[in-house]
This record gives sequence, structure tokens and C-alpha cells, in this order.
Amino acid sequence: MTDSDTPPLADKPSLGHLFWVFLVMGATSLGGGVVGYLRTGLVVRERWLDDVTFVELLSISQTLPGLNATNMSILVGDRLRGGWGALLATLGMCLPGAALMTGAAYAYGIGGDDPWSKAFLHGIAAGALGLIVVVMVQLGSRVLKGFADYVIVLATAAAVVGFKVSVPIALLGAGAVAIWWHRPRGGKSS
Repeated sequence: MTDSDTPPLADKPSLGHLFWVFLVMGATSLGGGVVGYLRTGLVVRERWLDDVTFVELLSISQTLPGLNATNMSILVGDRLRGGWGALLATLGMCLPGAALMTGAAYAYGIGGDDPWSKAFLHGIAAGALGLIVVVMVQLGSRVLKGFADYVIVLATAAAVVGFKVSVPIALLGAGAVAIWWHRPRGGKSS
């Protein structure tokens, strides 16, 4: 699908609909796979954001302290409906998880060492990792435009994994290199 084939973005939702969408996403998303789930909900299903805006907001939310899903709900809610939107989107995203974690903590206290409990948690982790990989491929193909972008991604991953550079330092370095590489050249601005 090319940019000209992309359907137009939907109108801004009501506060109630914004809360409901984030409540459902908060209640039905699992672990690290929430980024893919957020993209499906916000870009594909609701059409509140396009992929580029989603990646920009995701980048901001990943550099801030806290959970990506919570940070995204604040940013998207604010973008769509201001302060009240940010508050209601955040409540919608966090209420189900808070209730489920309270119940899970209680249940884990009763039988957390059970082999079936451990097997279930390992299965959830594998599924969440699969969702992260799918989203990485989907977004990477839309956001990474040239060979240099792929080199920056691989160098950042190698710095963190291979050379044990801290994530904030690796992100600052990658950001500086990306800004320098994509800077306007020859008096032209992009």
C-alpha cells in the first residue's frame, strides 16, 4: 500500500470512546507485545494515527521513564483530546492491568512455584517476543528508508548487546549520528 492508497485518518473520538478503546487494549494486551497491539488498534483499526506519527510517539514514550503502553496512552490521548483525553486514555490503559496484577500477585503467592504456572509464564513470554518481532518488521519497513538507517539500527543493537553500552548512551549516540546523517545538505531543507 503506498502513501496515496492510505485511507484518511478518522475524526477525533469522543472522550468516552477514547477511554473505551484504551480500556479494551489494556484488558486484552499481553506483556511486551503491547506495541504491536497498540499499532493495530491506533493505526489500523481506529485510524487515529498514521505509521510515521505512531513511530514518533513510540520513540518519545520509549525514552521516557515508565511503561511504553502508559506513555503512549498519555501521548495519544493528549494529541486527540487534550488533557482530559490523556487522563482518560491512561486510566483506560492502566485499570485492567492494575486489577489483573493484584489478582495475579495473590494467585502467585498461593502457587507460584507450580510447574504448570512456570510453563504458562514461559509460553506468554514467547508469544510476546513474537509480537515484538512482527511489529519491528512492519514498522521498520515503513520507517527505515535507506541503507544508512539499517546500519544505525544494527550498530545501536550491537552496541547494547555486544559491547554492553547502556541503552540511554546508545540511544543518544544513535540519535546524534542519525541527526548528522539526515541533516539538510547544500542549503536545502527537508
